[in-house]
Amino acid sequence: MNSTLITNAKVVNEGKVFEGDVLIKGSFIEKIGKNISVSQPHTVIDANGKLLMPGAIDDQVHFREPGLTHKGTIYTESRAAVAGGITSFMEMPNTNPPVFTQQLLEDKYQIAKQSSLANYSFFMGTSNDNLDEIMKTDLTKVCGLKIFMGSSTGNLLVDNPKTLENVFSSFPSLIATHCEDELIIRKNLADFKEKYGDDCPVALHPIIRSEEACYKSSSFAIGLAKKHGTRLHILHISTAKETSLFDNSIPLEKKKITAEACIHHLWFNDSDYEKLGMNIKWNPAIKKANDQQEIFKALLDNRIDVIATDHAPHTIEEKRNSYFNAPSGGPLVQHSVIAMLEFFKQGKITLEKIIEKMSHNPAILFQIDRRGFIREGYYADLVLVDLAAKWTVEKDTILAKCGWSPFEGQVFTSKVTDTWISGHHAYANGRLIEGKNGERLQFLRS
Repeated sequence: MNSTLITNAKVVNEGKVFEGDVLIKGSFIEKIGKNISVSQPHTVIDANGKLLMPGAIDDQVHFREPGLTHKGTIYTESRAAVAGGITSFMEMPNTNPPVFTQQLLEDKYQIAKQSSLANYSFFMGTSNDNLDEIMKTDLTKVCGLKIFMGSSTGNLLVDNPKTLENVFSSFPSLIATHCEDELIIRKNLADFKEKYGDDCPVALHPIIRSEEACYKSSSFAIGLAKKHGTRLHILHISTAKETSLFDNSIPLEKKKITAEACIHHLWFNDSDYEKLGMNIKWNPAIKKANDQQEIFKALLDNRIDVIATDHAPHTIEEKRNSYFNAPSGGPLVQHSVIAMLEFFKQGKITLEKIIEKMSHNPAILFQIDRRGFIREGYYADLVLVDLAAKWTVEKDTILAKCGWSPFEGQVFTSKVTDTWISGHHAYANGRLIEGKNGERLQFLRS
């Protein structure tokens, strides 16, 4: 069995930063300590003081396969994820066709088995009429159920009150929600369309997809969850007002209602629309500097539990359309970990807190089997980062299929150099090493 010894690393794990070695044997972490010696044939990698972290677990990505593969595929986007230090991802059901049946869900798992370089799971999708299919979900093999409570794409919008009551009262595991009130958004869209025609400025996006729309929908979802005792996870919090809805008085393991913040809502605010335009058009919208600051504060005080990306690539040509025709979303998996490390260097967050929010908490929150921590007996999903590597994001460094990034031109001062996926050295000295794919995530649920 192949073994790898990583020496002289600065290990960041479970609230501590310490100098040490990690021995990988096969797919698992065999030993953690100092001056580890091994007798069998092995590979030795001298980390030379680099950070060694558990791989990030991204609980919200859109990798576009099947049906939208001109934007991205599970293969192309997982490559970008691995190069960015994300070792596991959970992908959303708004592909084409939407994942409303168990067969369509399993089809995606088969694609990933053949092509994903990172570990993977897929959310089951919800429509207004697929409760029977939802209830067939194997909770030990599927990360959760996704409900779009704010969407105008086909029949992905779940707006039937009876359906929502049935799903929240019946589904026995985690429900993840996109929360924006559709009626408010539609009215705002109609008002601004009448005022501006096709020339609506993208800077009005956070007014159209407003604080009111987000708060009304999030508070409604939380009301349903409290009524039925549902395990609810609200994705991509974008407003200061919403942060008041969440509790930090109990440990994560006991929380029934949790929340996620995304990189773009932490990094950008509405002053960036002038420069970046449609490239930072997301749903929910990037909003005011105060929202950005309060989301960060809620992240630090544990009202918000997880940092993710909502990686959602579109082609450059699609993004160059007018406001009403340009799709929302953009690529982020390759740069999320290093973006958070910039915040660390600015003194805004500790290394330990970054790993808690990007690795430990997703593993706890989703009850993932033996991932998200550097522990003996756990899968060796590991990342080495050079904190002294200064570089600029340019087109030829971008691995996402769409070929662009809202971070283009950004100078970062840290770099992911190596990534291990279940013991496989999948990214070595800045080079992808294919030949062994990621694994399907398993969940410790009854």
